[in-house]
Amino acid sequence: MVRVKRSVHARKKRKNILNATKGYRSKNSKVFKLAKQAWMKAGLHAYVGRKLKKRDFRQLWIARISAGLKQLDPAKKYSRLIGGMTQKNVKLNRKVLADLALHHEKAFEAVVKEVYPS
Repeated sequence: MVRVKRSVHARKKRKNILNATKGYRSKNSKVFKLAKQAWMKAGLHAYVGRKLKKRDFRQLWIARISAGLKQLDPAKKYSRLIGGMTQKNVKLNRKVLADLALHHEKAFEAVVKEVYPS
């Protein structure tokens, strides 16, 4: 069996990790072992962050829709609006509704009048 020397490939792997951790604090960007741990931890945080981002934006849209409803009539509720939209088969998502509530009050009011159960 022929012996395989790994120095080129190993150096390339280490160099890639150290390049990825440029800008990290102290030894996390200089020492390979610590840099690899920091890089893996950063990747984990990035993965979790991508999941949390979806949750945070949905909460933001719901808050904006609720605030828009409260401006029209303090007695109106978000859940009744969404229920009315489901019954009337209106296909507007929360992102679009939140944008209407924030930037296009007349259009939002028209949608609410159309679907809100009276």
